[in-house]
Amino acid sequence: MNRYRNLALFVFLAAAWGASFMAIKAGLGTPADPGGFLETPVLFAAIRYDVAGVLMLGYAVYATDSPLPRGRDQWATVAVGSVLIMAGYHALLFIGETDPAVTSAAAAVIVSLSPLLTTGFARAFLPSERLAPAGLAGLLLGLAGVVVLSNPDPNDLLSGGAVAKLLIFGAATTFALGSVLTRRIDSDLPIETMEAWTMLGGALLMHVVSVALGESVSAVSWTTDAFLALGYLSVVASAVGFLVYFVLLDRLGPIEINLVSYVAPVFAALTGWLFLGELPTVHTVAGFALIFVGFLFLKRESLRRELPRLRRALH
Repeated sequence: MNRYRNLALFVFLAAAWGASFMAIKAGLGTPADPGGFLETPVLFAAIRYDVAGVLMLGYAVYATDSPLPRGRDQWATVAVGSVLIMAGYHALLFIGETDPAVTSAAAAVIVSLSPLLTTGFARAFLPSERLAPAGLAGLLLGLAGVVVLSNPDPNDLLSGGAVAKLLIFGAATTFALGSVLTRRIDSDLPIETMEAWTMLGGALLMHVVSVALGESVSAVSWTTDAFLALGYLSVVASAVGFLVYFVLLDRLGPIEINLVSYVAPVFAALTGWLFLGELPTVHTVAGFALIFVGFLFLKRESLRRELPRLRRALH
């Protein structure tokens, strides 16, 4: 039963984070349709986690007996999460996505390097998390599926917006490293408390960066899209999404949970079809198939154990 619960949570997280790319774009606005947080991307990310952090702190006070971190290991976990998973990842991602030369397809390919980066960091910090050759093949197939699904223009990937793309790559790198180091520290801090304080710490750091970049609240255009995007990103993608993420990080480890960055583009494509009328293409179907085969490679042992149970249940 726990396996199916973990699968359901994983799918929910992929859906929530897949739709968040659309919400980020809506909240930022575009040069052709100015509005929202286009001129203040780091402030956008900071306010997102102000709201999410306060919500989670209230939940931590309600749900746990330890709403405040104690001891070196617990505060180290909060520091790693604040700097790398929250502030580092989101500040770099939001700044990178403001560059009109960076398409959503190019950004998706870059962010989807996270599982491979996680595998590399795990080899250095978590020897028990290393993948067998078949598992590594599954990772590469999943990455190929994301590339096919996104169907990026090679010229767009290799030219224009070079600095922005390096920033997005830096975002994927900090997220991967933060996931591994959080697992390595392995403090007994309740997940709700860890999430609340890492969000608040990350928000504080992003406000500092925002001020250093000269961003100002007066430059924000509070459009309907900006409000809706901020609400979705704060509550669904952040407060609820990261609660699920940290639960699965503890249960599955950093390599498996960061595969969510492979599945998220699938839901981005589906939501684009459902809400924006973007019809699936041959690349969409082929990408889905490659991602599915990659998961079969990665989860081959679990599937081998589960198939006899399913056969017995069906007979």
